[in-house]
Amino acid sequence: MTSDEFRRAVADVKPLKRAKRAVLKGPAPAPIPHQRKRDESAALAESLSGPLTAEEALETGEALSYLREGMARETLRKLRRGHWAIQDGVDLHGLTRDQAAAIVAEFLEHCLARGLRCVRIVHGKGLGILKAKLGKWLPQRDEVLAYCQAPASDGGSGALLVLLKSKR
Repeated sequence: MTSDEFRRAVADVKPLKRAKRAVLKGPAPAPIPHQRKRDESAALAESLSGPLTAEEALETGEALSYLREGMARETLRKLRRGHWAIQDGVDLHGLTRDQAAAIVAEFLEHCLARGLRCVRIVHGKGLGILKAKLGKWLPQRDEVLAYCQAPASDGGSGALLVLLKSKR
């Protein structure tokens, strides 16, 4: 199409009336990450208000292990050496203490109902807060007979192997 043809094609076109528009002065402001600020604030508050004693904080670097009173020491040795196959597991990465406590309780109840004997709980290596908490929570559970640090191939210092009562 030539310019003459174009002019003839649009000869009877009338311009639109100008709509009232607000003129923006500069770029729009950057979005404020409100949720991120709330998350960071909650994480800080939890880390400061948590019931970790100085003793618990020092324990986090050590390998955790536990054997219920009345159980043979051989049971813990067998658990460390992989005598029982790991039948299920749960990963607590990214959870708060409260979330982790609820997940662990639910997981152990589910495992007990299914008759599982050996399970893995991955708490992560990070700050060791969940590791210390598991050291307190697990001995309180009647179904837990023993636990120990997982071998390197199963998570090492970031996971626990837990031996549960057999379903009878």
